Amino acid sequence: MASDLKASVFLDLERELEVTRKVLSAVPEGKASWKPHEKSMSLGQLAIHIATMPGWMLASIAADVLDMASAPRMPTQYKDVAELLGIFDKTVVQLREKVAAFDMAHWEKDWTLKSGEQVFVSKPRPFVWRVWDLNHMVHHRGQLALYLRLLNVPVPTIYFNTADDPKFVFE
Repeated sequence: MASDLKASVFLDLERELEVTRKVLSAVPEGKASWKPHEKSMSLGQLAIHIATMPGWMLASIAADVLDMASAPRMPTQYKDVAELLGIFDKTVVQLREKVAAFDMAHWEKDWTLKSGEQVFVSKPRPFVWRVWDLNHMVHHRGQLALYLRLLNVPVPTIYFNTADDPKFVFE
């Protein structure tokens, strides 16, 4: 039963990580400061945010609490796309290891984000995993795909074909 639950919980993780890496690899060099709008994140800020999201996923299953006062700091910039992908890949390896070792007995526990004594949020782990982790990454990946389109960079296939990859694909 627990293995069925685990398989169900993490069912779409690998596909979403693979697609996210594909979109990150399309980020153009030399455009990190570009923004589509004054209220938007820059391309570089958005790309590094997405590249570090597996670290948030890792934190949400590694322990019941993430204390920002003592947590390691994630990178906030990158020098080139190779470094961006390296940041993503390194964290994905760690995430995969943690997922493989994750004890589903902890699945229904609350997960808390705090800084020292200040608690920012405490929510059930299934909610955190789905909304803050997986859906959050997919949301920002969609933004990045739009940035690519606006910069006239070919948009990789995400769920189905794109205008840049017109053959029908259902991966």
